[in-house]
Amino acid sequence: MKIILASQSPRRKELLERMGIRDFETISPNVDESAFHGLPPEELVRRLSAEKAAAVAGKVGEDAIVIAADTVVALEGAVLGKPADELDAFKMLSALSGVRHQVYTGVTVCRGGEKQTAHEVTDVTFRELSEREIEDYIATGEPMDKAGAYGIQGYGALLIQGISGDYYNVMGLPVCRLSGMLSRFGVDCLKLAAQR
Repeated sequence: MKIILASQSPRRKELLERMGIRDFETISPNVDESAFHGLPPEELVRRLSAEKAAAVAGKVGEDAIVIAADTVVALEGAVLGKPADELDAFKMLSALSGVRHQVYTGVTVCRGGEKQTAHEVTDVTFRELSEREIEDYIATGEPMDKAGAYGIQGYGALLIQGISGDYYNVMGLPVCRLSGMLSRFGVDCLKLAAQR
């Protein structure tokens, strides 16, 4: 069974491997994400994951299973993308300081004409951050390529007071939900993990 991850994200690759899936290829989807600007977060991630899956599915055989995902950070319904520069990262992190926000990931699994799309939401609460702490975190370089200007799996963990929901969703792939979706396509992740 051929499995394709429609992403070059090292975090998504790692999480797929943690799910027991070792034999997969990665193909980067070519999707104009700006075309979906302004949609509510849950609709945005669902649409983008579906578009990414479709873009890659068109390049592979009908029997290949394609997995695609899209993650955004939202504060009071407003989507926070990747920061444009350090000042933008500072503004985002300042806005997140001491408040709860949401991380949405849309995930699509498709094979041939069959497709499933879902999304997961996780609440994340930052502790109060001083300007110096924000500046120091930005100096690590970690915020610059991440939605919302932080990564929970890195130094960003030092900023987070708590989460409610799927931790892996915040990393970019809701593994529990994805495992259930894959089972409908005949992929048993626990069985694959046991065969290692």
